[in-house]
Formats: sequence, C-alpha cells, structure tokens
Amino acid sequence: MMAKIVYSLLPMCFVFLLAACGDKQEVTKIKDGGSGHSNDKKIKIVTTIAQIGEPLSVIGGELVEVKSLMGPSVDPHLYQATHGDIRTISDADIVFYNGLHLEANMVDIFKEMAKTKPVLGIGDKIEDSSLLKDENNAVDPHIWFDIDLWKQALAAAVEEIKEFSPENADDLEKNKEAYFAEMDQLKKEAAKLADIPKERRVLVTAHDAFGYFGRMHGLEVVGLQGLSTDGEIGVSDIQNTIDLITEYKVPAVFVESSINESSIQAVIKGARSKGVEVALGGELFSDAMGEAGKEEGTYLGMYRHNVDTIYQALMGGNQ
Repeated sequence: MMAKIVYSLLPMCFVFLLAACGDKQEVTKIKDGGSGHSNDKKIKIVTTIAQIGEPLSVIGGELVEVKSLMGPSVDPHLYQATHGDIRTISDADIVFYNGLHLEANMVDIFKEMAKTKPVLGIGDKIEDSSLLKDENNAVDPHIWFDIDLWKQALAAAVEEIKEFSPENADDLEKNKEAYFAEMDQLKKEAAKLADIPKERRVLVTAHDAFGYFGRMHGLEVVGLQGLSTDGEIGVSDIQNTIDLITEYKVPAVFVESSINESSIQAVIKGARSKGVEVALGGELFSDAMGEAGKEEGTYLGMYRHNVDTIYQALMGGNQ
C-alpha cells in the first residue's frame, strides 16, 4: 500500500520541482521588445517525441537547439518524466508536445510549465472533424501519419517560434515552406501503395497506430491493441486477428519498433496452425522513430521506410 501511495505522488512531486525550477528562470528581452529571445543565443526547444523535434530542427536550422525527450523504441503512451526531463524542460524557451492524450502521464507537468513559458500541444490545433476516434469516442493521437494534418500541426509550432522570435519570422517561413515541399513529395511517393491489390490492402500491426496512415493511403488497419498501449492484449484479440487473416488471406503482418513483438508472433503461429502461411512483413516505426543519424531517425525517412516496407510485404509476388 505504501508503495502505491509513493508512486501516485510522483507526478505531483515533478510538478512542484518544475515550479521551483521555473521560479529561478530569467528571461532576456531583446531591444525591440517583446519576445524572450536574445539574439546571441539559440532558441532552446524541447519536444516530447522526435516526430515533432526533428522537423523543427530542420526548419529552425542554426536558430534553434532542439531536444526530444523520447528517443527510439520509447513508448509515449506509457512514458513517465524523469528528474532529468524536468531539468531539461525547465531550461527550455519553448515546449512542444503532441497532445490528444498521447503523453498521458505528463499532462500535469505541461499545465505547470505553461505558467512560465510557451507550451503547445500541436495536435490540439487540428480541427476535431479531421480527427479519428475509436468506438469509445477516444481520439486517435497518431496524427503524424497523415502528412496533411502533420503539416498543420508543425505550422502551428512554427508560428509559436515566430512569435517568440519575430525578427526571424521570414527565415522560419521560408524554411517551413521548403520542408513542406519535401513532405508533399513524400506524399506523392507513397501513392504507390494504391498499386497493392485490393484483397491485400490490410495492415495488421501490434497496436492501432496506423489509422491516419490507412485513411490517407486506402488501407484497412487492424491493431491487436487499441489506440494506447496501456491495456492488455487478450486471447480474443489475437484469435480475432487470426480469423481475419484466414478470411482475407493477408500475406504479412508487422511488428513495431516501440512494441514487444510477442503478440504478433502469436498471431503468426496461430495462423500457421490453421494452415494459413503469413509472413512477418518487417518492422514499422509507429510511436517512435529510428536512431538519430540514420535515415529512419528523420520524420521523412521514417515515413518512407514504413511505406516501402508495407508496399514490399503486401505486394508479395505482384511486384
């Protein structure tokens, strides 16, 4: 019982620590006034996920210093902030997070941070009518898989940086448009997914992270787990997926870099026990990107990797 009490108090302790750190911060004003940015230093930006941080580092260029709290293989649904995270965000000029309940365990921290600095959940800037919801009316937070929606979300972040550093607004806008042109090109490349035969256009993954991807590219998406990974995968979830694979003769299923692959392996084994041969199509990046310094460690590279992996596995002998 004592352990449960201590655990429940941890988020509150983090909030108190953050408030204490925030009180010690000093903001340097520039001469034309108004923003908290000094011309002689970079804007310190902290993001939760790299899907936000990496594009902003490209758009911000030499103007910004970006740090993402959650690296490769980290599950944002379950993430708990550390003392080091609190120190990092207390030193930041601006904080960006996805929102839409993705970083569920950090909500109180964001509310406290917002008292002393710009804090923005970029997913909250998306119109509700554009968001996907499950049968319980819970919003799907994985909006980075819809390239058009992610442009809207990143644009909201760029506007926040421009407000903080208005003297750099023109350069930021120019860099944003150049980056968005690359996103538009990626969207054109991903159009090849339409070549997958209709009966094979079923994307089976460990959890329901690819709803926006499926909507954009015309794929039916099946996740063993729901929108969040905080629940258990039951025997019925695995059996229902096996039945679907058997009925539609799905050629391949996929593991995710941030999710244990045991459930997908159970599906493959169960399908084979019914005489249905289903392959492991490869590893997809869902809630986390790849390692920094590698192509999959960029938003564009991660997305392109997923497109190519899905295309090759579901096309099978039709390539």
